[in-house]
Amino acid sequence: MTSTTGNASSKTSIHILLQGKGGVGKSLISAILSQYLLSKGQDVCCVDADPVNHTLSEYQGLAVSCLNLLKEGSVDQREFDLLMERVLTEKGTFVVDTGASTFIPLWHYILENDALDYLREKGKRVFIHSVITGGQSLNDTLDGFEQLAETTREKNIVVWLNEYFGAVLPAGKPFHEMTVCKKHADKVHGSVGIVRRTADTFGRDVEEMIRQKMTFDEALNGSGFTIMAKQRLRVVQRELFAQLDAIPFVQ
Repeated sequence: MTSTTGNASSKTSIHILLQGKGGVGKSLISAILSQYLLSKGQDVCCVDADPVNHTLSEYQGLAVSCLNLLKEGSVDQREFDLLMERVLTEKGTFVVDTGASTFIPLWHYILENDALDYLREKGKRVFIHSVITGGQSLNDTLDGFEQLAETTREKNIVVWLNEYFGAVLPAGKPFHEMTVCKKHADKVHGSVGIVRRTADTFGRDVEEMIRQKMTFDEALNGSGFTIMAKQRLRVVQRELFAQLDAIPFVQ
């Protein structure tokens, strides 16, 4: 695994993207989160643990390494132990992007091995990031969030509301007013909204940046976008980072 170095962090924190539904934006969120943490001067190690689609590793600006946590339908203990060894012996911040196929076996393995408790005992903070998206995948992603919320024993879930496929408004209610959110409010550490913007301007610019697997810095400092396209990307970056600023990742 390769780390991208800013100012050294005093403690290790681990951010794991978990959702049982594929194609809902986990890798994009991993990339956004990594860029945010780097902007705060943290040492960030990005890990692509999706055995099917190594999307995060396509971001050249993030120095991502690949880790295959799945072997014949179950978690490869050797690989998982290697990841645990790194987060237990090194300082910094780990962002681990996982695939839909690893959701259930990886989460069960983490729980069975009391991995979260052990990491906390060793002074490591673990945040579980769950994506909820609008449209046809809404119910599936809500189920994925609820599986995590019902089994974690701490307030460590960060919910990402991805409106790319439609507003996350079941029964006309925003997420914080939904029954599932109220039921598990004690497990939600914070939330971030990825707002769907005007398709012909913001949408096109963001989609092109994503298609090329570029970071915000690469897009803003390169020559591939017009002046106004860069301005729109700055607006998106600023609003996402402001929401992340409101979440206490460091204590």
